[in-house]
Amino acid sequence: MKKPDLPNLLGTLLILLYPLLIWSAHGRLEPRQLALLLLAIGAVRLFAARLSVKLLWPGLAALLLAAPALLWNDLLPLKLYPVLISLGMLALFGYSLVRPPSIIERLARLRDPVLPPFAIAYTRRVTQVWCGFFALNGAIALGTALWASPAVWSMYTGLVSYLIMGILFAGEYLVRLYLKRQQHA
Repeated sequence: MKKPDLPNLLGTLLILLYPLLIWSAHGRLEPRQLALLLLAIGAVRLFAARLSVKLLWPGLAALLLAAPALLWNDLLPLKLYPVLISLGMLALFGYSLVRPPSIIERLARLRDPVLPPFAIAYTRRVTQVWCGFFALNGAIALGTALWASPAVWSMYTGLVSYLIMGILFAGEYLVRLYLKRQQHA
């Protein structure tokens, strides 16, 4: 059995809890102090990047945003982290559409190395859907960071966006099952 990747697991957990931690500490701690959380995320992600270069950009994004929060004691850079994560994911998924195979096709080939043409077209479409999600999610996260209260920002980035992501995962899975049945009928 493979040993769990503790730095990556810890980094993912911090990112998932990040909006809730920012919201719960807002008003109790200065943004400068809250920036230490983002520095911790950046450090964990950069440590994990030793294992995978793909993990480098979230760590650098965290450090990039923590710096102005520390310097100017401002909350806004801390609220922009989910925006940068969405933009990074959009770039990753979008680039895979320009330089195939798409991200979803690569994931599908881990399970089944020989994909029929309809499956390749389907994985490309699913990658496009995820690009749409990341673009919309990033825009909403930016809007809530700029114009909404910390509670609204936290509710969207820490709960609603994850619920939408879960619905998207579940919906795609059901569509995939349906299409597989149609292809084998």
